[in-house]
This record gives sequence, structure tokens and C-alpha cells, in this order.
Amino acid sequence: MNVSHILRGKESRVVTIGPDALLAEAVSTLMEAGVGSLLVLDGERVVGILTERDVLRENARHFDEMKGRKVSDIMTRDVLIGLPDDSLDYVMDLMTARRIRHLPILEGTKLAGIVSIGDVVKAKARLAEIEVRHLTDYIVGKYPG
Repeated sequence: MNVSHILRGKESRVVTIGPDALLAEAVSTLMEAGVGSLLVLDGERVVGILTERDVLRENARHFDEMKGRKVSDIMTRDVLIGLPDDSLDYVMDLMTARRIRHLPILEGTKLAGIVSIGDVVKAKARLAEIEVRHLTDYIVGKYPG
């Protein structure tokens, strides 16, 4: 199984924001959409990612200055990306090693979607469940053949 399998089962809409949007707008967008991150797009190009954690850290450092700050002031610019053909193991290892919870998936230069660490864990658990079922059926003689 690879990332494309996860994307097929998810809503295709990715919540985005522009780099010049104010942080207040970003926070409202995060809350209204019920998501933990916003992909920052300049046109169709991914230029960053803004997470709840980014906003919280900025708030702790510069509370009095938050009102006038822009998304581009605090977004992560060096965005790690995944590809639809990446394996779940690879993506999980990458996300764990780099301590990220959201991974944009690009197909060429086009945004294909975003996966969370929860999506990956859920997919891996489903695979394990299917494997256990097949092995159990084989052991108890329910397997055809």
C-alpha cells in the first residue's frame, strides 16, 4: 500500500492560505476547517506550511505583535513533500524522524492532497487487520484452495 491509497479514501479538498494573509485569518481558517495545518500556496506552488504549533510558539514569543503578523512571517518554508507512490513505511519513517504531523503530497508540481500521521497509522492498522484475518482464515481452513 502507498500514499495514493490514503488519498483515495480522503476528502480531496486541502485547506490552504496565501503567504500574505494575516495570522488572525489563518487561525480562523484553522478553526473553521477543523484542521491542524494550512498549506501555504503562492498561486499553485507550495511555499510553506503553517501548523497550530507554529502559531502557538509565535504567540508565546511575540504575543503583543501577533495582530499584525503575516503567515509568511512564521510558516515553515522548507516543506517536506511526499509522492503518491511513496510507501506507508517510508512516509511514516519520514514523519517520525522529522517530527512532522502533516505531509503534502505532490504529483509532479500539482498538489494531490495532504496526509497526516493519523492517516498513515490508520492505514497501517487496516493492513495489519487484513493480514491477520487472512492468516486466521488460512490456519482454521477457511482459505479457498
